[in-house]
Amino acid sequence: MALYWCTEALPLAVTALLPIVLFPFLGILPSNKVCPQYFLDTNFLFLSGLIMASAIEEWNLHRRIALRVLMLVGVQPARLILGMMLTTSFLSMWLSNTASTAMMLPIANAILKSLFGEKDTSKDMNRENEENQASFQQNKLYTVPTEMQFLASTEDKDLAEEKEISSDALSDLKKEEEYKTNIWKGFLISIPYAASIGGTATLTGTAPNLILLGQLKSYFPECDVVNFGSWFMFAFPLMLIFLLMGWLWISILYGGINLRGWKTKKSNIRVDAEARAKEVIKEDYQKLGPTKFAEQAIFFFFCMFAIMLFSRDPKFIPGWASLFAPGFITDAVTGITIVIILFFFPSQKPSFRWWFDLKAPNTETQPLLTWRKAQETVPWNIILLLGGGFAMAKGCEESGLSVWIGGRLHPLEGVPPPVAVILITVVIALFTEFASNTATIIIFLPVLAELAIRLKVNPLYLMIPGTIGCSYAFMLPVSTPPNSIAFSSGHLMVKDMARTGLLMNLMGVLLLSLAMNTWAKSIFQLGTFPAWANIHAENATSFVTAVENVTLSALNKI
Repeated sequence: MALYWCTEALPLAVTALLPIVLFPFLGILPSNKVCPQYFLDTNFLFLSGLIMASAIEEWNLHRRIALRVLMLVGVQPARLILGMMLTTSFLSMWLSNTASTAMMLPIANAILKSLFGEKDTSKDMNRENEENQASFQQNKLYTVPTEMQFLASTEDKDLAEEKEISSDALSDLKKEEEYKTNIWKGFLISIPYAASIGGTATLTGTAPNLILLGQLKSYFPECDVVNFGSWFMFAFPLMLIFLLMGWLWISILYGGINLRGWKTKKSNIRVDAEARAKEVIKEDYQKLGPTKFAEQAIFFFFCMFAIMLFSRDPKFIPGWASLFAPGFITDAVTGITIVIILFFFPSQKPSFRWWFDLKAPNTETQPLLTWRKAQETVPWNIILLLGGGFAMAKGCEESGLSVWIGGRLHPLEGVPPPVAVILITVVIALFTEFASNTATIIIFLPVLAELAIRLKVNPLYLMIPGTIGCSYAFMLPVSTPPNSIAFSSGHLMVKDMARTGLLMNLMGVLLLSLAMNTWAKSIFQLGTFPAWANIHAENATSFVTAVENVTLSALNKI
């Protein structure tokens, strides 16, 4: 299965169904233990997030939020890149990374075209530059392109006449063209990176986070320290720091921030372009019209969704779930409760006069979300993929494969835990550059759990970096679907992603290591080897002893 997931010889969701067939036939697990893994409460938590995202997209609330943020941050390139990254990362916390990227890229392209015109015209501009340079070599003079001529010669009335200028103008033109190309690349590359970073901030943001939660419940049933609230307190500050560092790196690399030119006066071209960009954003926002009742209702339920998940059991104070029987209310219950309301809450403001008007027509009101729309927009294959991962983890545990793998990790027992965190994050981030992040984490989590027990450290100390490291794949177009979408625009090259992504990967590894050794220790109690991990270690030891006894008795009979 790991090979099929990495090579995608079969569709990922189809590969995820193989345990239902193989485990019973191979005598690993009976069918009644395999099939329930596809419908754990973790799957329903993820499903609730997908349905909420579908409702947000149905009423264009995400687009209104995105345009409003861009209007607030300003139209200077560095500020626009920051606005793009903040908006994309926020949306990616609740929508899928792919959907967030696909929604933001058209907005970015519209702004870029207003700033610089069509990108394809750069080829014509380069051709003009070459012709002008040839003219300069022959006559020591050359012709200014029409657009530059129009903006540069405001005092002259005859614009059709060719202007003779010094060779410095050609240099300025080339610099302006390079600036345009770099800003275009910076915009496009910032969006998929922000989507990948933003998805780590919530448990429902990306599939690997939920796979961690599901496998924790499988390997360590007594572990209750990871939930929506505790994960958010750990991952949200990390996301903000990484997002700010990533913005600075992209802005400096692609010219959005000029360290040498803070006091340099803007050219007329840039001033006019920024004014046009501001108008484009404002016009797109006005096209949405006034805020509809449905948008207000979706926003209210979205806020309720986030607040109730966060406050269910935040750990540092008693949550509202403490009012009910212990263990009965989970994040899945909370999420599904909110999204069920979307299917019957009206999308138009209800009129109380209808109840007292006997002549009022009995028309059916459209809910905020219909089941047909949910069927069309929710990626159901992800639910199967999650289930396949949980089934694989259950099979590894029941068959003793995870214990066997742990027994082969003796060379790593002498590695200090902080160094192990860095090594694990680097290895998994590199592995994810070439394979699906979901497949990667399904493969590595059982190994990390056993390694933690061997090192006598809290399993979360290794499993959390491995999980988040799966989202830190920035170097190649094939690394993540958001990278592929941005690359398919045709304005980025592989070397652009490799050059930018290398430092992004390094920053991610170092910041994650910093987080795990500082505030994560108090949130997840990482400083001690927990009792719930001790129980698993004792069970694993008894399993190994039983296997050895069976082997010895078989040898004695021989």
